[in-house]
Amino acid sequence: MPCPRCGHPETRVLSLQLVQASLRRQRECVNCGYHFATSERIERAGLVVIKRDGRREEYSREKLVRGVRLACAKRPVSEDQIEAVVDAVEQEIFGLGQAEVPSRRIGEAVVRRLRELDEVAYVRFASVYRQFRDIDSLLDEIAELKEWKRRVQETQHQLPLALGDDGLVVEPKL
Repeated sequence: MPCPRCGHPETRVLSLQLVQASLRRQRECVNCGYHFATSERIERAGLVVIKRDGRREEYSREKLVRGVRLACAKRPVSEDQIEAVVDAVEQEIFGLGQAEVPSRRIGEAVVRRLRELDEVAYVRFASVYRQFRDIDSLLDEIAELKEWKRRVQETQHQLPLALGDDGLVVEPKL
């Protein structure tokens, strides 16, 4: 791998990390000492996305990353978190084993993950993806988000039920 600063063809690998679904190498140029990172990702077989209007286009990871990054702009969401969202969405859609996937399926997969990651990013993405007709439909979405968050918090404060071999609830030992 040539050095991006001086172009020298020799670099040495300082460290190697597995980051989500990619391999990241920290490198150093043997000529100028410049440190930089490279990454590798498995190239997925072609996937066609069926748009709302029926058009078909080749799946683009870069387009998906741009959309998630835009929703997360100026939010406390790291690039690694954005990549993790996209990796999880890709794992889901490529895991379907289908040659064509509706854009609606991809959008819903992103929305589910952003809802858990950052509420503002969720609303931003959902407002573009779901094309709200008016402010009331946006407010309805926010109300649903609040209700979902309340249910999640409620279940986090509950003790799990212990089940016996017979499937019946076992009294907790205090």
